[in-house]
Amino acid sequence: MKMNTNSNVYTIVYAAVMVIIVAFLLAFVSSSLKDRQDNNVRKDVKKQILAALNIDATDANVDATYDQVITDNLLNGTELTPVPSEEFKTSYNSEIKSGNYHVFVAKLENGETKYVFPVYGAGLWGPIWGYVSVNEDKNSVYGVSFNHESETAGLGGEITNKKKFQEQFKTKNVLDGSGNVALTVVKNGTAQGDNQCDGIAGATLTSNGVGAMLIGSLGNYKDFLNNK
Repeated sequence: MKMNTNSNVYTIVYAAVMVIIVAFLLAFVSSSLKDRQDNNVRKDVKKQILAALNIDATDANVDATYDQVITDNLLNGTELTPVPSEEFKTSYNSEIKSGNYHVFVAKLENGETKYVFPVYGAGLWGPIWGYVSVNEDKNSVYGVSFNHESETAGLGGEITNKKKFQEQFKTKNVLDGSGNVALTVVKNGTAQGDNQCDGIAGATLTSNGVGAMLIGSLGNYKDFLNNK
């Protein structure tokens, strides 16, 4: 029997079949691309960690550079336990919330040792995050790398700007004279002393978010930083 193509039943059946076909195709494409997407995410995270060490890496050499320079560790009290390379994480927010604090130990070509700490917080419009590296003294900053999800371009988005914002963190101290985490961000043009950096003009809330992120996240490493 020939189906009436103008009937409601035909329309509903046709729409249902098309939805099923499209859903299947989307699921297939997503599944086939998952390994590539996951690999790209891993490369991007490694780039961010290396950027905090002032090392620029490309997609072609990021894995080799990371493996040559960095080891991932979990903090147990003041001691570090290596994390197997196959357990590399691409997000540390949930790790931090569960009490698992990662410390990336870097051995540079010149023989110097650096420590890199992941930091997480909230900006004006969404999550912000980054990495802070310190020298072997576990206090003076060697470099930072910050990123965001949805901060305003030209304002809060400037936290990703190496020259305009991130460079000022170099040589600042994470700890104050009492051994408390004090590295923070203050109103643009008002930074003083060894622990303060200038915020971004016109982006007060994002700047405050970076300051709170540093105090809160690095506070998890206070005992380690004070254990010389």
